[in-house]
Amino acid sequence: MRRGNPQTQTDQHSKILYELSALVMNIMRSSPSAVGFSDQTPAIHQRRRAATSLEQITPAGFASLLLGISLALMLCGSVTFFIGFMLMPWIIGLVVFLYFVGIVSSISMIGRAFLCHNSGPSSPSKDVSSWKLL
Repeated sequence: MRRGNPQTQTDQHSKILYELSALVMNIMRSSPSAVGFSDQTPAIHQRRRAATSLEQITPAGFASLLLGISLALMLCGSVTFFIGFMLMPWIIGLVVFLYFVGIVSSISMIGRAFLCHNSGPSSPSKDVSSWKLL
């Protein structure tokens, strides 16, 4: 996973949100293109294109858009929940294992302190006469 500046990540999230909002607004502003027939003249096509570009999205279209967005978010949320649900036993097992290793390590250090206490030198005295000064 990338670790970067939190400000950079916030800017990146803001940019993505801005692009998503712009995409939704463009979808809401645009309307379906008029179906052209071969027997109509190009002037009629131009008038029809100009008239349809000024139209707004219908309430049913807007509701359909919001329904699609909410369905996509629910699907992504469900997939994320399923992945987390499947990984949770592994995470709990790893935490329990690390706690067990920590307890064993602590007991080992305490046992080593009691058992090896007498085997070391009783008083750490340095023999100054063995040092040679130049």
